[in-house]
Amino acid sequence: MGCWTSSVEGVGRLMDLKFYKDKRVLVTGHTGFKGAWMCRVLVDAGAVLTGYSLEAPTEPNLFALTGVEGKMTSIIGDVRDLEHMRRVFGEAQPEIVLHLAAQPIVRTGYEQPVYTYETNVMGTVNMLECVRTHHCVKSFLNVTTDKVYENKEWAWGYRENEPLDGYDPYSNSKSCSELVTHSYKSSFFHDGRTAISTARAGNVLGGGDFARDRIIPDCVRAAAAGQPIVVRNPYSTRPYQHVLEPVMAYLMIAQKQYEDPTLAGWYNVGPDDCDCRTTGELTTLFCETWGEGMAWENKSEANAPHEANFLKLDCSKIKAAFGWKPRWHMQEAIAKTVEWSKVWLSGGDIPAVMQKQIREFEEDV
Repeated sequence: MGCWTSSVEGVGRLMDLKFYKDKRVLVTGHTGFKGAWMCRVLVDAGAVLTGYSLEAPTEPNLFALTGVEGKMTSIIGDVRDLEHMRRVFGEAQPEIVLHLAAQPIVRTGYEQPVYTYETNVMGTVNMLECVRTHHCVKSFLNVTTDKVYENKEWAWGYRENEPLDGYDPYSNSKSCSELVTHSYKSSFFHDGRTAISTARAGNVLGGGDFARDRIIPDCVRAAAAGQPIVVRNPYSTRPYQHVLEPVMAYLMIAQKQYEDPTLAGWYNVGPDDCDCRTTGELTTLFCETWGEGMAWENKSEANAPHEANFLKLDCSKIKAAFGWKPRWHMQEAIAKTVEWSKVWLSGGDIPAVMQKQIREFEEDV
């Protein structure tokens, strides 16, 4: 595995995945979309990896396709189960904890608000309680979302010091998860023994996302069926990025704060402004890249649950702190997603295409 190099004078190498060789790492939510990609990266980097998650949320599921299950410790568990997590921490003795487990779907939050708050808020409390009582942990990162901010539908990006107040149960529960993390950091980790950060990423796309109510999985399903893509809200603007952008950024933050705890903080992770696109633009690009006469239909829902229409992140802080910058623009991200999806639909080698794309991402500096 290679490393990222910085164009910012004095910053030096952003992240060297060799850092993770033989490091004891715990990833929650490892059976999910981001979690599965992260496991592929960490296994290839030589980490001593433990995953803790519910069963994969979709069928087919990306985690089963990655080829990593026999190369790590995969534990099926619920972040709401504190005692089980305590036992896992005691056995794994992680140095680095990456908390990705969540109920991540806006519509599910409306349908199951109690479950959403239990998972996203108390799940974070339980994780931080385990970190607090296990002094082996030197670096903890809580992955939240760009939707934590009080959305004012303005045209500029939200900064890390903007008010946190997500509107719907999913978004609000992730705002609460942020506040829980801030409180634990102030109350129990002010001595600096464990570096604590959160990362707020935008909408991700990439191969292997089979979730409901996400535009790219809907596109792939429609392409596989030879049908037009149904788009519910083609005019909403989101900060779209390939899944490897936040995954690598999370690993960078976890590494850098492990080495220098003063770098711990709250970080937005999003694309450049040129890649904050409407859903309609994204779908059009997918159709052009896929070919085969793909098209989409606007079927806006009159009584759909509330979602923000305009959302963008200001990523100046992570760029200044680490010299970080996005690697792939939207065209490249869609091309990689289409490549992965066509390999999967043809019964091809998924671990090989994932390793290829990870290597290409590392080399694309």
